[in-house]
Amino acid sequence: MTYHRPDTLDQALQISARPDVHVLAGGTDVYPAQQGRDLPAETLDLTAIDALSGITKTDQGWRIGATTRWSEVAQADLPPGFDALKQAAREVGSLQIQNAGTVAGNLCNASPAADGVPPLLVLEAEVELAAQTGTRRLPLTSFLTGVRQTALGQGEIVSAIHIPDTACRGQSAFVKLGAREYLVISIAMVAVRLELSGDKITKAAIAVGACSPVAQRLPGLEAALTGQSVNAPDTWQDAMQADISQRLSPIDDIRADAAYRRHAVARLLNQAIAQAGVA
Repeated sequence: MTYHRPDTLDQALQISARPDVHVLAGGTDVYPAQQGRDLPAETLDLTAIDALSGITKTDQGWRIGATTRWSEVAQADLPPGFDALKQAAREVGSLQIQNAGTVAGNLCNASPAADGVPPLLVLEAEVELAAQTGTRRLPLTSFLTGVRQTALGQGEIVSAIHIPDTACRGQSAFVKLGAREYLVISIAMVAVRLELSGDKITKAAIAVGACSPVAQRLPGLEAALTGQSVNAPDTWQDAMQADISQRLSPIDDIRADAAYRRHAVARLLNQAIAQAGVA
């Protein structure tokens, strides 16, 4: 086995261009999956590359480096629109996992129950992909293509996540349901971001995870919330139920059956909308 740990992105991209290189960030998903077996023949560890870490303000919004740890996200000084992401960061496994696990690793693992995905969806995140041939960006909705599947091309590395200024506005909340409060894979989770004028919702972004192969935005509910008082939940219940029925495809598994997940999502959505609507 060859274990690479370069300290520059250029070096990493030279290595990643080779066939059958396995990219490693925090390793919190990779190591448990090995179950005592050796790592792949060529493993590329990105954690020594300073340029891939940290959260910075840009002219267009915010940049989250690919290897930024979840504990860094939880502690960062960010606008209230990021509160859902910070709340999710505090629920990504244990403190030890949060200190090792990375934002991009959570995305590249592409689990339907990845805690970071719904908050990043309501922040309209774009994923920056670097390769020797250049850099491109994809909306997170295009980057995640299925269960454990992404749009990463040969030789590409996720180098950053970008949040546009327009998506940082308002207030947000993340609510997760599991069999217990911590150290659990979600039964269902939701993220909500609301822009308010008084008690009126002027814009809404809603996402649900663990209830479909890829976390989903709920555009019907977003439209129904717009113009409504945050204190009038009866006005959006029909739209919410329609989106849950039409856009989500929960499964039956050991944690919960599909009917329970649909019921739970409705409760979680109302809870998160109420939390995000508190000034």
